[in-house]
Amino acid sequence: MKMMRAIGWTFCVGGLALGLASPASAQDASVPGTTADVPNEALAQLPGDTVFDGDYLTVGLGAAYGASYSGSDDYIVSVLPLVQGSIGDVDLNPRPAGLALDFIPDTATGPNFSLGVVARLNRDRVNRIKDEVVAAYGELDTAIEVGPTAGISFPRLLNPFDSLSFNVDLGWDVLGAHNGMTIAPSISYFTPVSRAAAVSLSLSTKYVDDDYAQYYYSVPAANPAVPLQSLPAFDAGGGFEDVGVNLLVGYDLSGDVTDGGLALVGIGGYSRLLGDAKRTPFTSIRGDADQWFVAVGIGYTFGL
Repeated sequence: MKMMRAIGWTFCVGGLALGLASPASAQDASVPGTTADVPNEALAQLPGDTVFDGDYLTVGLGAAYGASYSGSDDYIVSVLPLVQGSIGDVDLNPRPAGLALDFIPDTATGPNFSLGVVARLNRDRVNRIKDEVVAAYGELDTAIEVGPTAGISFPRLLNPFDSLSFNVDLGWDVLGAHNGMTIAPSISYFTPVSRAAAVSLSLSTKYVDDDYAQYYYSVPAANPAVPLQSLPAFDAGGGFEDVGVNLLVGYDLSGDVTDGGLALVGIGGYSRLLGDAKRTPFTSIRGDADQWFVAVGIGYTFGL
């Protein structure tokens, strides 16, 4: 199970902006009526010795094209680093601009549980605001959101290699920027399509409290910096911030994901802002509630 979970996260090189799947252990590769019917060479029984059997580390880099702030209709390119791996009984899993530690070892058969801590860097509207009117309202401070994470994954639903995973992250700002709380649940389905390639589909949403919403989405009643283009005052409250879907496609350049080395990944995503995140003038007047995201990345996996 540890190996297949690692393979799934390795394919998430660019998915640190997404936090995607946790695939399950492999059993018989010739189950009728599943993707294992693709010639046996495609989903052959995985070897006993792999780079994921012991401690390992994946490092990588991705480039993402997304909105300049939550609710913006201007898009920018960002560089995203990745660190992921397993050391002892602790798994290191990427999160959107962050990292999660899982302290529960996986079993061979599942279902498997995860429990640990997660930390995310939130730099929304900290800089690179392309809209001049929104920028005139000032840049915000960087937040670091830290809290518990928990999840469960179910292996072998449609074939011997796939997995359905449920996860929820909680975070509280520890730097005193928004001083709020977030709850981010997600559901992901992962399956390999060959010995070298895999896909993952993820659905997610995020709930934010009043402090968070007021910091990012409220508009003050007066702003002397933009007297001719000031936006109407808006007092934001908490609730569901958005709902989104992401598709990830990964490919191991050696043709065999179990030996580590270089892997490529591509991601496409769409989210829709909800509630006051949608109604704020930063979105409804100056931006767009529809948010798109694409990313490409490359990572290298090696044993420790």
